This record gives sequence, C-alpha cells and structure tokens, in this order.
Amino acid sequence: MSVVVIVYNDAERLPRAVDSVLGQSLRAVEVIIADDCSTDATPRVAARLAAADPRVRTLRLPRNSGGCSAPRNAGIEAARAPYLMFLDSDDELPYHACKSLLLTAERTGADFVTGEVVRHVDGNGAQRLWYPELFAEPRLVPGIRAAPEYFTDHLSTNKLYRADFIARHDLRFPEGVHYEDQLFSARAFVHARSFAVVPWPVYTWHLAQRSEEEQPSISSSRHLVHNVRDRIAVARMVDAFLAESGNEDLRPAKDAKFLSHDLRLYLGDLPFREASWVAEFAAVVGPYLAELPPASWERLPREQRVCQHLLCAGRLAEAADCARTIGRPRLAPRQVTRSGGRVYWGAGEPEEALDITGWRLDEQTFLTGPLRHELVSLDVTGRTLRLGVRTWDPAGLLDEHVTGELWLAAGGSPLKVPFTPSAGPGEPAAAPATLDLERVPLGLKGFTGRRHPVVVLRRLGLRRTDPLLAPADLPEWRLHLPLHRLTVGAEQRGAGRLQVAWARTGPLALAEDLAPALSPLQARARRVRRRLTGPRLKALTYHELRRLPAERDLVVFEALEGRGYADSPRYIHEELVRRGLPLRAVWVGSGDRSSFPPGVPVVRRGSWAYVRALARARYWVDSHGFPAAYDKPPGTRYLQTWHGQAIKHMGFDLPEIKYGPPERRRQLREMIGRWDTLISPSPEFERTFVRANGYQGELLRCGLPRNDALVRWDEPAQRDRARAARARLQIPPGRRMLLYAPTFRDGARGSGESIRVDLPRLAGELGEEWTIVVRPHYYERFAAPPELAHAVRDGSHGFVDVNDLLLASDALLTDYSSVMFDYACLGRPILLYTDDYERYRGGGRGTYYDLAEIAPGPMLTRTGELVEVLRGRGLDEVRRAYAAKYTEFQDRFTAYEAGHASKTVVDTFFAADCG
Repeated sequence: MSVVVIVYNDAERLPRAVDSVLGQSLRAVEVIIADDCSTDATPRVAARLAAADPRVRTLRLPRNSGGCSAPRNAGIEAARAPYLMFLDSDDELPYHACKSLLLTAERTGADFVTGEVVRHVDGNGAQRLWYPELFAEPRLVPGIRAAPEYFTDHLSTNKLYRADFIARHDLRFPEGVHYEDQLFSARAFVHARSFAVVPWPVYTWHLAQRSEEEQPSISSSRHLVHNVRDRIAVARMVDAFLAESGNEDLRPAKDAKFLSHDLRLYLGDLPFREASWVAEFAAVVGPYLAELPPASWERLPREQRVCQHLLCAGRLAEAADCARTIGRPRLAPRQVTRSGGRVYWGAGEPEEALDITGWRLDEQTFLTGPLRHELVSLDVTGRTLRLGVRTWDPAGLLDEHVTGELWLAAGGSPLKVPFTPSAGPGEPAAAPATLDLERVPLGLKGFTGRRHPVVVLRRLGLRRTDPLLAPADLPEWRLHLPLHRLTVGAEQRGAGRLQVAWARTGPLALAEDLAPALSPLQARARRVRRRLTGPRLKALTYHELRRLPAERDLVVFEALEGRGYADSPRYIHEELVRRGLPLRAVWVGSGDRSSFPPGVPVVRRGSWAYVRALARARYWVDSHGFPAAYDKPPGTRYLQTWHGQAIKHMGFDLPEIKYGPPERRRQLREMIGRWDTLISPSPEFERTFVRANGYQGELLRCGLPRNDALVRWDEPAQRDRARAARARLQIPPGRRMLLYAPTFRDGARGSGESIRVDLPRLAGELGEEWTIVVRPHYYERFAAPPELAHAVRDGSHGFVDVNDLLLASDALLTDYSSVMFDYACLGRPILLYTDDYERYRGGGRGTYYDLAEIAPGPMLTRTGELVEVLRGRGLDEVRRAYAAKYTEFQDRFTAYEAGHASKTVVDTFFAADCG
C-alpha cells in the first residue's frame, strides 16, 4: 500500500504523520512524502525520515503550488503499490486503518473503501465524528445511485483506492483551486462500480489552534471571499463533470450536499461578518443559487430556505439575522406576519418563499416552541450589571403560568437573577435584570473561564433553558473586581450568545504567568488533589465510617441512579411520611433536583455527603444498585425494589457475565449479596430475575410500590394527576394520548435508534385525533421536531416519574421495554412496534420470551399498520381480539399487584424496627 503524505512548511508535525503510517499494524506500506516546495526545515526532516526507514521516499515540487492538488498528483504518479491513500502532514492514521481498509477492499472487491473520520481539536482534546450517520454499519454499495447521500463524504483522505481504478479513470486533483477533494471524490463515486463503507475511524483530522502569525488552514479560511469563490468554482466543476459524463440525474444529490454542507457553513457565519463582506458574499453566491433548480431547496430546513431567499433578494441584514436560527428550531424569528390564514417570516409583505405556516406556531408547546431572548441594553455602574432583555414570542408561549430567571455561572452554582419575560402582541418591551456583584464574593472563588448567561423559564413544573443572544457588534464592557476582571461581550459564532469571561488579576494572574515554570509542581498538586477528593480516598473513608454505629433513624433513598424523585423508593418514602414514622430520609440526586419535594435533604451522588450517608444509614432503599465500592455496613438493612421485570437476559445470564472473567461474576455476587430484601411483582420475576441473579434472601411478594398508583388509577388523586400531566403537556381537550416508550438498543445508547416509528406520518394522519408523547429510555436521546408540535410531545423532560405519563395516556406503544408489565396494571391497550425484533432477539444479550407468545397486543412492523390500529375504533377491535391474551399477560406478570405494596413494604421492612 502507498500512502502519499503531502506537506508544506510543516517540519514540526510531519514526523507524527509519517510515524502514524510506519507504525501501522499493516507493515507492507510505503510512504511518499510529497513536499510542495517548503521553505522551512521540512526538506531536512523529510530526508531524515527517508534515511531512517527504507519504506519512506521523498519528492519535492520545483515550485509551490499553493494547494493540495499538485503534491497529491505527484504522489499518484510516484506510487508503486496496488492500493493508495492520502494523508496530510498535520493529521494521522489510526493504528489499524490501513490493514482494516485493505482487508475490506480484498474481501469486497470494491473500487475503494471509505471510513469514519475523527475530528480532533488540538486545543482541548475534544473529538467528534464526520457525518457518523454515513458510517453507522459496514456495507457494500453498488454505485452512488444506490446511496447518493455519500456525495457528502467528499474527503479524499478517509479512503483506500485501488491504483488500477485511479489509473483506469485518470483520477487527478484539479490544480489552481482549493476544495479539490470535492471534484476528485465526486468523480470517484460516479465511476466506482461499487464502494465499501466501514464504520470505524480510519483517519484523524487534527483541527489545530493556530497563532495569528500562522496562515490559517483552508477549512479555517471561510472569512476570505476568495475561499467562497473556490467553493463555487469547484461546485461548477462537479456540475460540468456530471453533465459531460452523462450523469446529470445525480445533480439533485450533489445540489443537496452543496446546500446542506458547503453553503450552510458560510450562512452560519453571516451574523458576525461586516455588512460589506455579506454584500460581497451575496454577489458571489447569489448567481449560483439562482441557477439551482427550485426542487433542490425543498429538502432544506425552512429557516435555511428563508435565509437563502433573503440573501438572493438583497435583504442582507435580515438574512444575517435569520442565519442565527439555522439548525436551532427553538430560536424564534423576531417577528412574523399573519395573513390569509398563513404565517410568514418577518414583518414585511407576505411572500411565498417566506411562508412558515408549516411550523404551526399557534400549536407549539412550552417546552419545544420557539422563543428569542435578546440583549438590548447593557449598563455597568460600579459592580452592578444591568441587562435589558427583550423576548420575542411569536408562538404565544408566555402566559400567566410562566416564571423566569436569568442564570449566570461563576465557577460554582449559577447566580440566579429574577427575570420576567415580556409577553403580549406587537414589539415587546425590554425586561430588566440586575446583577449586583457586591453581594457575590467572586474574587474568593479563584475562577477563570467563560460562561454564557441563559434564561430559565418554568411553567407548571416544566423547565426550559434558552440562550441570551447579543448583538454581534456589542462593545466589550469590563468590570474590575477583587482578583478578577469580568468582560461582557458577544460570542462571534453560533447563535451569537452573550458571553461573560472571567480572568484572574493581581496575585492570581501572576501565578498563572508563572505556570510554565511551575508546571511539574502543579501537576503534582493536581495528583495530590485527585487523591484527596477521588473515589479511592472516599472508599477508604467510607470503610472507616461504616465501623461507627448506624444512625438508627436514617434512611437513604436512591432511584434511577439518582435521576430524581421517582420509582418505588418515592412511594415508600411517601408512605413513611404519611404514617409519621420516626425516620429521617436523605435522597440521592445526580443532576436536576427540581423533582424532589421541598424540604427533603438531597446529597449529590458520589459526593462526600453521599459517602457519609451510606456509611451511617440504618436503611438503604434503591431501585438499581448502590455502587459496588461501598459494601453494606454491619448494622444496615438494604431494600432492593428493582426497576422492572425482565424481558432481556439479566445477571449471570448475560454473556459478558457468564463467559467473562471470574472477577465480573465475583463482583456481581457481592453486589447481590448486600440485599436483605427484594420486592417481587410476580412469579415470573422470580423465575427470571431472581434466579438469574442468584438471589437467596427475603422476598416481599407484594407488587412494586410504584404500581400502586396504576392499580388504583380510578381514585380521585390519580385522576387529578393524569389531568395535571395532560395540562403540562398541553394536550388539547378531546384528543387521545398515545405514550410511545421504547427501550434503548445495546451498543447504540444515545444514538436515537430506538425511535423507529415514522413520527411525521403518524402526526400527519392522526394528529387531529391523537397526541403522541415520546418517552425514550434515559440512555437514549430524542428531540421533538418543531413542525410536529401539533401532535408530538417530548415526555423526557419534566416527568422524572413515568407514572405521570402512564396515568395520562389512553394507550401504550412500546417495543421490548418492561414498561409494558407496569402498564398492564391499568388495563389499557398495549401496542408493540417490533420492526427489528429478530435482530433484537438474536443479539448478544438475548431474551427470556418469544414476544409473540406473551404479547398483550399486536406486534406491528410498519407505521401504516399502527395508523390503522389507532384510527377510528381500531383500538376497540384490538381490545376484543387480544382480551384473552391480555388477561393471561396480567395473570402472569402482575399477579402480586394489589395496589397496597407501599403499605406492605413499610409494615414488613420498617414498622417493626420503629416500634
């Protein structure tokens, strides 16, 4: 394999790039260093690398070409191997990149293989993937027409090419223009009979922080208009190639890529460019946009289409303002115009291109609807900071139930300033927010850094957080505080948030200046600090504290690994309070504490207070498992409520436990061995979960305390709770609520993969009859699309206890989640969306049941089937058809659920001790 490493004046980083090739797990590689006539020490460094390893050859161009094309083309000519890759001197190849790509090419016979790129920010070490959706799984693509979305994968460096493929089609990079990759890659995709995709990183793209003296990289030069011209020039070259080669049918895919990637990069910068630059940009881009067929705009987000229209129409200031909202659906336009039943962007004359009726602004909800908070005045007097904030609310989200605060972080807990967002028709008035720094000992915190104030709004128990935008031309203000200087200005990227930077002054600043000389001492200090505050010392301290007698009235409650006041521990706690037993509760929280009742002590999970509480408590109560590092004190009793019945294999039935190292099994046995009492909801729970975990302690066969509310759903208190949940979700009267609660997929946490139903179709066909509330697993992520706000709600925020949603719903849609067992206590319809059932069931983890045998409702695999079930009286037919199986399901999985579990648990586990 040949790897062409191009370099220009990069003597310092060239060895790292070359070493990443020579150190590959594939040893049969040659490195061709193509030097674009460097003027620094690069030639000497290249010669030294070639002398040190016979696999390295060098070539030097007679004159600098000013780009990447000429040295890459020279490398193509010089390459000897049957396979070829390209590498830039400031980047690297991961260890197995060459071998894994070569094996894939040989196995598939593809003309080239493409893989994932890791974008590594050198300044802070942050990493992110290049279009990860394109590299989700391995595949062999039979030509670009089978997957035109790969036009977006326009880099040349994340690919392994067959040399005969390059030669056969005379693939070369265009010289004299930047963004040469785009034409080269477009030609490669079009000519390839097949190409392979691998889902692992094969290239590390370093995003270096350059000094002012260094020339910025091409990708960091968007502020230069000639950079824009190069983009347009290459786009025209690709268009010409498609036309000349008879592939114009691929033009829509290429146009979509240009608009969604290339152009969008520049649009995001518009709010922070000078007016003259925006005008020149429009003059360069406008003619090309006018040539694109109207259909190419249709796939774009509405706010980008509006921005492009304003740009082409010469309304440049409005275009720059609109650009702030691209990709930010919760950021509202300043104004909208309503005319003839339609809604249009801005305050001017209605135009079809500005039509945003599809956003359904009048049906948006508090959590997801668009708002805009803007700084319109700023005054600094002494140590008092006065902000004037204007809130734009075109969706009418602000009502009498909304309260707000302006949050400003300063190294610890945020400073919270009361803030009343303005509401009402027309242009809203600016609401004042005053921050009196005299009352805040900021200088004592030793804080340095940068923070962005946010506006936090609350409504009926729900909370949303929005940025505070600042004018791009906001002059910097400075306040001098003891040991600190506070600078207030505007962030020059993204949405353009207000930015508050804190810098040390005086002795603290001097200490920072001396930091390079003190770095070994500082590193040692950091190590000592970690030892003094880290988990090891906490575990040691815990083992000493646990020797002390337990505090006989102390109960530590933890639910959902500290996520809030929920699950069975909540209902046991409420029963203890109702009974007035002489016990003192401490709850564990790991994040937002708003779900906990006022006055209830909460300790942060993993903190010193947490360590002390666990070590001294008489009772432990949780729903998942306290950390393995903390063995149970001798005088403590541990009640395990667990968080649901099992469909997937658990405990010692898990392959990684059953076949893994003995240490894993020993640790699991020790964790289970701490439990004194385990609550059981059914005999099936004992057959699966209890057996799989080897638990031999006391069982309370009383049902789950959290399910008491579901069994007694018809009581006034539960009906009130359901009405309150529907009000918070803003579900219109007369509309039924479908709760969609899928579980996560192993190996794909946080990917969004579990949200498999076609929500736009469901909302479009059933939105007048149903509201769909999506409650993903807390390992998953989900954001409700704003254009679906009339029919889709996000149930993941503001509802720590899922019972609120269960009680409010008319039917449940799930897949393999244990929520179906709880929901059966309500006796309401259960639908199963199982389009990936065979893959889920046959995965590494496995399941205890054939879902088709136990299912209390239909197993659906297409959204159209779901629509038919939910339309009209379809659910009545489901009830009749599955009545017998539903009853069997209840008998099997809810046998102990009688609605009095909390009382039984308190009577059995606590009351005897309390006399």
